[in-house]
Amino acid sequence: MSVTAARTIPWSWYVDPAVLQLELDRIFHRFWQYVGRTDEVAEPGSFHTSRAGDVPVLLVRDGDGTLRAFLNVCRHRGSIVCKGSGRRETLQCPYHAWTYGLDGRLLKAPRSEREGGLEHEELGLVPLQLETWGPFVFVNPDLEAPSLRESLEDVPERVAAAGIDVDGLRFLTRAETEYEANWKICAENFLECYHCAVAHPGFSAVMNVSPDAYLLETSGFRMSQHGPPRPEPRGSYDPRGEVERSQFHLLFPGTVVNVMPGRPNFSIGPIVPLAPERTYRFLDYFVAPDADDIWIREMLAFDAQVGAEDRVLVERVQAGVRSGLLDEGRLMLESEQLIAHFQSLLVDALA
Repeated sequence: MSVTAARTIPWSWYVDPAVLQLELDRIFHRFWQYVGRTDEVAEPGSFHTSRAGDVPVLLVRDGDGTLRAFLNVCRHRGSIVCKGSGRRETLQCPYHAWTYGLDGRLLKAPRSEREGGLEHEELGLVPLQLETWGPFVFVNPDLEAPSLRESLEDVPERVAAAGIDVDGLRFLTRAETEYEANWKICAENFLECYHCAVAHPGFSAVMNVSPDAYLLETSGFRMSQHGPPRPEPRGSYDPRGEVERSQFHLLFPGTVVNVMPGRPNFSIGPIVPLAPERTYRFLDYFVAPDADDIWIREMLAFDAQVGAEDRVLVERVQAGVRSGLLDEGRLMLESEQLIAHFQSLLVDALA
């Protein structure tokens, strides 16, 4: 199937469990996804757990200081090996005490010497491909996939050109949210500001969201939006500072990268499907080391307000497409060109 002009993908794809399973297999198991920060696994022996789609991810800093990623699943009976974050000398499954080294090798399986039949060297934790951009950790379950650099395209250069040194930022906070909506609806809502003037009055009072000023661009697996602040912005958020324009990127399938105008800032996080009509998201926020506390509070409050408004929007869309009496929707091919590109990537990946 192909996406034709002005037509959306079938609305049944936002509710069908079989479609979600296909997306997990053909997209989330094959593309790079943001899973956390290097400071979460800074010291030898530290670990941190995350997920890439439905894939449980275990990040480990081994004794030599090498950062590794594994499928967080025991090779015995499939239990999750670790939860949360911490420090360990070995990785022991809490179910039957199968024990792995920080390099993923199976070290011990109780009773295996007595009963025999286990090939220890073949039963280590399954590795995942891992690469970093600055302090940002990405994994890809597909060991044969192209490098992260190809997936990022020129986003690091665009961020640097805005005056932001990602290695010089300090981590501020992580915001976590779940939505009663399909992951694609969350992504598509992020990919257009056609709704901003109506649904985000606070955002639109600060940012110039007119179609002549708010620029949209696609390239490969990157979808980008760039917008200037208004000449005389209104509201509590002050967009004046070294960063002159906003930039919002989506790296297919669901890694969000945000830069707001004003003081140096950056946020990044994944869009993670939990069920056909449920999505998990988190955003890691970073600011300059000397960022003003008042400006930080204003920035976080501004972003939280937009997020609260978006929750209402995406859950209303989910309720509408769930009805089943309409087959599809229509797209405004200029204002919603990033959605058209996203849906084309989706169809190609599923095909």
